[in-house]
Amino acid sequence: MKFLKVCAGLFAAWLVVLLVLGYVAGSKVAVRLADRIGEPLQATATIAGADLALIRGHVDLEKLAVRREDNGHLAIDVADIHCELPPLGWSLIDHDCRELAIRGMRVSVSAIGVFEIRNAKRPPVTARRVVIDDAVLEFSPSAIAPSLGRIAITVEHAEAKSTVFKTPLSWIFSLDKLQAKLELPGGVMVKLGYANGKLSVAGTLFGSNPVEFPVDIPVANLADDPRGELRKLVELGKTIAEQAVLQRGKDWVKSKLP
Repeated sequence: MKFLKVCAGLFAAWLVVLLVLGYVAGSKVAVRLADRIGEPLQATATIAGADLALIRGHVDLEKLAVRREDNGHLAIDVADIHCELPPLGWSLIDHDCRELAIRGMRVSVSAIGVFEIRNAKRPPVTARRVVIDDAVLEFSPSAIAPSLGRIAITVEHAEAKSTVFKTPLSWIFSLDKLQAKLELPGGVMVKLGYANGKLSVAGTLFGSNPVEFPVDIPVANLADDPRGELRKLVELGKTIAEQAVLQRGKDWVKSKLP
């Protein structure tokens, strides 16, 4: 019985320590996370506020802002970030997010050069699961495909598996579910949906009935730098566009056959 009382006392003391540490270290965590987010992109990152709960196991970040003006313009603004951590202080050892929830993200990229980095000292942010709601990603013509013009992607909801964030788009390599809209020059709007390894595409270019086909998303290579990841995503976009047009043609032919 005495042993149990001692254990209970030690556990209670540990909870008090975690409570105090969470309160005191919140601002320091915000600075460290900002550095960890900004350094891989060689950008300046700031976080307006952080709430660290070591007992329950989470950290909430408010108003993340990332800026880079070297080799182009990169701007990232996120209203809220919620990172699930191991509870009861285990996050002091294991810093990775169990689930990373991102809400209200705005990304603007003017040139692919903003993803050129060299010798980042800190590892990028990693998460075992990613959930994104209300995100808008805008790319100037020079960033991805000069022949196309400005491209904007509105992500209504997305879920991804384990992700290493080398760029704001790294989660696509681990994509599990997606509801989004793609805005192309000329007012062309394409609705995108992804689940169970299949992509559905609908819009003025494809008719009222969605086109659905399987998609093999490339695997992110740990050796890839951010620019290499972006190139893979550009190639994936081209492949998806070709598959969508081909599938639309097949569906049209089938509809005309007796």
